[in-house]
Amino acid sequence: MNDVSRTAEKGEGSRDVSSRLLRLSARGLAAALRASLEQERALRRPFLWLVVAAGAGVALYFSAEREPSLALCLGAFATLAILAALARSHARAQALFLALAFLAGGFASGAWRTARVAAPIVPRTGIGELTGFVEEVDLRRAGARFILRVASAEGLPDGVVPARVRLTTRGDPSFSAGDFVALKARLMPPARAALPGGYDFARDAFFARIGGVGNALGRIETMSPPDPAPLSLRFFARVDRLRNALAMRVYRLIDGDAGAIAAAMVTGKRDLLSEDAKNLIRRAGIFHIITISGVQMTLVAGIFFVGFRRLLAMSQTLALNYPIKKWAAALAMIGAVLYDIGTGSRVGTERALVMTLIMLAAVLFDRPSLSMRNLAIAALLIVSFEPEALLGASFQLSFAAVAALIAVYEWRGEYLATRRIEDRSPQTWWRAFRESVIERLLHGPGAAIFATLCATSATASFMANDFHELSPYVLIGNPLTLAIIEFFAVPCALLGAALYPLGLDGFVWRYLKMGIDLVTYLAGLIASAPGASLPVKAFAPWAIIFLALAVLSLVLWRTWAWRGLAIPLALIGLMGATGGAPFDLAVPATGESAALRLSSGQLSVLGRRPSAFAAEQWLRADGDARLASDAKSGVACDDLGCVAKSIDGRFVALVAERGAFFEDCARAGVVITPLYAPTGCAAPIVIDRRKLSETGAVSLRFKGDEVEWTTARAIDEDRPWSPAPRERRKPAFPAPLSDDERNEEDARATEPLE
Repeated sequence: MNDVSRTAEKGEGSRDVSSRLLRLSARGLAAALRASLEQERALRRPFLWLVVAAGAGVALYFSAEREPSLALCLGAFATLAILAALARSHARAQALFLALAFLAGGFASGAWRTARVAAPIVPRTGIGELTGFVEEVDLRRAGARFILRVASAEGLPDGVVPARVRLTTRGDPSFSAGDFVALKARLMPPARAALPGGYDFARDAFFARIGGVGNALGRIETMSPPDPAPLSLRFFARVDRLRNALAMRVYRLIDGDAGAIAAAMVTGKRDLLSEDAKNLIRRAGIFHIITISGVQMTLVAGIFFVGFRRLLAMSQTLALNYPIKKWAAALAMIGAVLYDIGTGSRVGTERALVMTLIMLAAVLFDRPSLSMRNLAIAALLIVSFEPEALLGASFQLSFAAVAALIAVYEWRGEYLATRRIEDRSPQTWWRAFRESVIERLLHGPGAAIFATLCATSATASFMANDFHELSPYVLIGNPLTLAIIEFFAVPCALLGAALYPLGLDGFVWRYLKMGIDLVTYLAGLIASAPGASLPVKAFAPWAIIFLALAVLSLVLWRTWAWRGLAIPLALIGLMGATGGAPFDLAVPATGESAALRLSSGQLSVLGRRPSAFAAEQWLRADGDARLASDAKSGVACDDLGCVAKSIDGRFVALVAERGAFFEDCARAGVVITPLYAPTGCAAPIVIDRRKLSETGAVSLRFKGDEVEWTTARAIDEDRPWSPAPRERRKPAFPAPLSDDERNEEDARATEPLE
């Protein structure tokens, strides 16, 4: 018994020791985190997370199912801001109220932006007579696409007059930006997402005040406007005409895809590029070469800053008696604004401009220009005035990349400061080895590769989530892109634009062609290499949140105790990235096509004329690298519709004409149709016009006898860019109808979705 008692006492003693060790380690960890947090506060890093809270507020606003009250949003923001000001003597309470105030501010900015841009949207397809001013023209190899600011509209459904429409014309336009035109057009509502969680053009069109898209019918007549155009429209129309003239000059002189790439790099006009060229540079991971991004904006500002400073320094009087550095920064700000206007001033360019202006303004006020705080201020301004940009890939990729580069810059400063202190201590083999490795990462070619690796890692999760692909050779493509932009694109754009009015710009574009030929040749080699583009399946909806927080933890915190939070966040995000729920059937909001998983395990596209864009979205979300034209096997189609057999053996019918309802409703397991299905349709699952008007795009996953639904619209969702459907009486089964009744029913059933 004594031995048993001693053994029990030893066991209890070991458990006591273990519990004490756990308590001590927990206390030590808590103390370390508190000390690190105090260090972060001394470096003023918590402010950066307030900007993140504002972004979270924007995300919450766009996830709401009903449009919130603007007055209530502004009231909540004001109340929390006042509470934060009153709680200055209580650090924790103030931090809480500040975080909630920024969260409410982001939410309110979304509601405020929606109220500012709200404009009518055409409810369904219709043909009408339009008049208005042409705001912008994007020339294509055949035809053009243009934005029309509508002055009047006749014949459109429900008498809706949209503020702006985007139209295409097949012939060469006889008009230009700034002209007042009259035309007949076929208009339809902007397209909704083809897949739940996919790209929603309707939302982007709403914030651009585009209430309809379509094509011009017949002749477009130029006429005198009833009232003069606004000054801002005349100014930007003039800029657009100059951009088109310069783009066509570059395109015709260089010719082919090389000319189209050059025109895009110089003017931002990308519609001249062929699909083959777009696919080539996308597979090579250098698609941003044809966009006016932060790289170009920074280089342009840098050229203006250095150029003006050198020019002013030529005067000894100015250099010795006046702050020419600040003067050069102010002139560079003007030059950056002019470059933004000259390249179209799109959302991505405006974001880069804001970042550049803040960094140049820091020079004016004797502040560090390259800092995370300046980047946070730029993000806060965009979240305040264009909150919808937060949901776009351009915002996410740009800010993630720049934040990573600034984090590397900050780490470099920390390392150099630490090294100066360590130089006084004895040298060890480990320290010598570490300094040798870090030296290669901070100087020479290794620095460019290391910075590219960090920026690529920061943007990888957003690339995979938004585009469903990764480019492993981006470490080759990105330095190549930077070299072409730095030595060819930006210098040629500035010099060529200056010489173009004099007719002396020809040699500039020939020089630019040399660089483009080089980059397209190398891009071809990269794109043809094995594994140049790795398809990635769609993430679970919550995965990108944790992956984004992991990236933010690494770049925003300065102490490793808090940076370590990135590891569990990234692991959770990767679980969601690899565990996204696949779908066996996807149907867009129009119901005119579908994607079905066959017994082979691959998706096949149903529909007589399926949307190539929708098919591409389905295949990419499934991690399938095939082209849409290659995903049509295993489907039988005729004039009445299409039929295929799903992976679980059930028949799926896509009904295009009412005559197919009688047979398909009787034998198919799933009936899909852009029409209104009859009441007597006996199919277990019916996805018709009424259903899709309520759900938007849907995806289904078959689990034996159960079916898991995912919808693009929530139940009773009603947002300005996704309004709730109108009530409509369901038609009866046609058995049989008279000719007049059938014609009336067909006309009503083929009306596009609202």
